[in-house]
Amino acid sequence: MLHEILLLCLVSFFAGFIDAIVGGGGLLQTPAMLIILPQYPVATIFGTTKIPSITGTAFAAYKYSRKVVINWKLLCPIIFTAFVGALIGAYCITLIRSEVIKPVILVLLVAIAVYTYTKKGFGLHQEKNLSFWAQLLIGLAFGFAIGFYDGLIGPGTGTFFMLAFVSLLGKDFLNSTANAKYLNVGTNIAAIIYFAQSGHILYEFAIPMAIFNLCGSFLGIKLALLKGNKFIRVFFLVVVSATILRFAWDIFIKPYILTM
Repeated sequence: MLHEILLLCLVSFFAGFIDAIVGGGGLLQTPAMLIILPQYPVATIFGTTKIPSITGTAFAAYKYSRKVVINWKLLCPIIFTAFVGALIGAYCITLIRSEVIKPVILVLLVAIAVYTYTKKGFGLHQEKNLSFWAQLLIGLAFGFAIGFYDGLIGPGTGTFFMLAFVSLLGKDFLNSTANAKYLNVGTNIAAIIYFAQSGHILYEFAIPMAIFNLCGSFLGIKLALLKGNKFIRVFFLVVVSATILRFAWDIFIKPYILTM
C-alpha cells in the first residue's frame, strides 16, 4: 500500500502543477489511479481524485485572485450554475453513457487546438467588449454545461472553463485561469458531496495526494505568474493536444483492443 501511495503522490504533484497553469490535471491523475488501483470501482477512483484536485485548485484560486482582478458579481452566479451542473452530471453518470458525448468533445477539441495555434493573439489580451448581462448569460450557460461534464466525465474540466472565458468572454489567459479555478472549486465541491455520501472516497490515498497536489500547484502558479500569457498559451496547446490524444484513445483504440 505504501508503494501505491508514493506513486500516486508523485502523479498528484505533477497533476497539481499542470492544473494550476491551465487545468487538465485530471488527465494525468485519474488514469494513473485506474492503473495503480484497479481493484476499486470507477466511482471510487473518481471520488478519491476530487480531494487532491480541490486542494490544489482552491490554493491556486486564492493565489491568482491576489494578482488578478476578479469580477465577483459576474463569477458567483456562474459558480452556482457550475455547482448545480456538476451535481446533475454526477447523478446522470448512471443514466448516460459517456461514450456518446466523447466524440463530440473530441471534434470540439481539435477545432480549438487548430484555432488557438493559427490565431497567434488568441488569449494574449482582452478581445471582447460584452455588456455585463451578455457575459452573465453566456457564463451561466457554459458554467452549467461544463459543470455537468465535470460530474459526468471529469478530466479536462479546468481547461474547458479556461477556454470558455477566453473564447466566449474574450478574457486573456491569465484572467481566464484565475476565474476557471473558482468554477472548478465549485464543481469539485459538488462532486465531493455526491461521492462522500455514497462512500466513494478512499481517504488513506486522498489526503497524502492532496498534500503533493498542493505543492505542485504552488510551483505551477509561480511559473504561470512569472511567465505570463505567452507561456500559458503554449502550455494550453500542449494540454489540449494531450486531451485530444486521451479522447482519441478512448473512442478509437481502446474499444478495438477490448474486442481483440
